[in-house]
Amino acid sequence: MPVFSRPATLIAVALSALVPAAALAQTWPAKPVRMIVPFPPGGNTDIIARIVAPRMGENLGQQIIIDNRGGAGSTIGTELAARSPADGYTLLMVSAAHVINPAMVKKLPYDSIRDFTPITMVADVPTAFVVHPSLPVKTVKEFIALARARPGQINYSTSGRGTVGHLSAELLASMTKIKLEHVAYKGTGPALIDLLAGHVQLQFASMPAVIQYARTGKLRMIAQTGEKRSPAAAEVPTMMEEGVPGFVVSSGFGMFGPAGTPRPIVDRVYASVKAALAVPDVKNQLSGQGADPVGSTPEQYDAFNKSEIQKWIKVAREAGIQPE
Repeated sequence: MPVFSRPATLIAVALSALVPAAALAQTWPAKPVRMIVPFPPGGNTDIIARIVAPRMGENLGQQIIIDNRGGAGSTIGTELAARSPADGYTLLMVSAAHVINPAMVKKLPYDSIRDFTPITMVADVPTAFVVHPSLPVKTVKEFIALARARPGQINYSTSGRGTVGHLSAELLASMTKIKLEHVAYKGTGPALIDLLAGHVQLQFASMPAVIQYARTGKLRMIAQTGEKRSPAAAEVPTMMEEGVPGFVVSSGFGMFGPAGTPRPIVDRVYASVKAALAVPDVKNQLSGQGADPVGSTPEQYDAFNKSEIQKWIKVAREAGIQPE
């Protein structure tokens, strides 16, 4: 009987373990793939998923079926994805809620990192820092100076507790040592209406929601929150350019699989998204929604999620926001 060395045996076992995953990737997908969107139809996450999915399906040779599972701040659909088989036939499209919820929800029914396999950030919708024209500021530096002179007297509106707009304002307050008053509304519409009327003075809002008002002078956009300027408002500086180093808020829309999704399948999904984002029609449709295509690697998206979760937990803690 031949005698094998231990290293050689271990290498053989490791190689044999790769065969099922490689074989699965060659035959996958053999049927339509479900993409869970943990929000009702019509929102940004749903729209972006429906822009990208058809081209992904063409690239993969199977239809991508959108499955809207809204409710509980996206946690219902997200839990469903986490509990699904890791066979490549369930994908999940998320919004910034995925990285904010660990700071705002006391007991999530899943782990936002361990229960998912990162694939890519599909697109980023820039956030705009807008003020009512009656506020006598045209730059972030002027705003900070005014807020320090009027502690607790400047109100900001949001579409609700725990939203990107809420935590963005609290991040600014924490980083610059100012005090702002939060006025929460039940939805984006009412929050924007009162800002336009001057009942509140500022808002961190999705750029598509406010850019037309800024262009017509009904609001003043004094900054945007990305790492670099968005083409949608190339003339508006970033918060970092305005003297707030490290202030970056991303409304990233990304894609996951359940934990354990085989890497060969992850690579194929990532390649299909990357190819879809390079199609001019897809780019134009995303731009029409105020979204910038991204297409980060799985490793980059993993690092982004881990960093963002820790950032928002820190912001919520420093602002005294208790998870519910």
